[in-house]
Amino acid sequence: MNRLGIDIGGTKIEAIVLDSNNNILIRTRVPTERDNGYEHILNQLSKLHYKIKKYLVNKFHFGVSVPGPLNENGDKLKKSNTVVMINKPIKKDLYEIFKSEPILENDANCFAQAETSLGAAKNKKIVFGVILGTGVGGGITINGKVCSGLNNIAGEWGHTILFTNGKKCHCGNSGCVEQYLSGPSLEEYYFNLTNKKAIVTDIAKNPPKQWKDNFLNNFGMALANVINIIDPEVIVVGGGVSKVNFLYSEGPEWIEKFTFSKNIKTPILKNKMGDSAGVFGAAFLQ
Repeated sequence: MNRLGIDIGGTKIEAIVLDSNNNILIRTRVPTERDNGYEHILNQLSKLHYKIKKYLVNKFHFGVSVPGPLNENGDKLKKSNTVVMINKPIKKDLYEIFKSEPILENDANCFAQAETSLGAAKNKKIVFGVILGTGVGGGITINGKVCSGLNNIAGEWGHTILFTNGKKCHCGNSGCVEQYLSGPSLEEYYFNLTNKKAIVTDIAKNPPKQWKDNFLNNFGMALANVINIIDPEVIVVGGGVSKVNFLYSEGPEWIEKFTFSKNIKTPILKNKMGDSAGVFGAAFLQ
């Protein structure tokens, strides 16, 4: 049975069709052009379907990575940077276009699925996927399948609390992990220390000690909470901040400062799927 994966991003919508041996039959994309509204996005998805439909003659697996968290029923986006998609019946509309019921998951869950199925965490039973980028996200797979949870919020690591009465977060809470480990927050902290502007990957080449220690302390505390709760076999890191190499060489010892048990064996690995995680992860959703 063929697999269809679609990744709906802010700038592009990408599709991939794999055969039963995971060979790529077609990989193509169209621009999202989200400023033209939700109906235009559906038209773009219809164009995509026209380009790939000859590979979808028989029954196929169908997964979609969507740009934000889903509601409790898993059929609509409750938040998104692509605001025209919020609360729209995207699952129903995708079915109308492709004539097959899709499995929807957010981008962080698709990242975790891709790394579990094909990437750094292949064949691992319990995987936690971390996205450190403009925002902070997370996804969990158990026995090769995304665990979304009862409320569709499993893995929302970026909005667990690091510091009560901490920095205000856009989610409405204060002290969220995202406010300390996202790229923009790390760059803001560097600017406050040095009065200089720089991107995280450049800062990390020769970081001020206070900046680096603060980063590693928060990284360690945040991931120790994950290990204490689900004890994954591996943690895979993605997003732009994943390019900071000291997270892998020094991060584990900082994590161990905060875990319930010491001599923690959990490997912290850089992702292998890169920008392809969304579309491949979608294709392997179950």
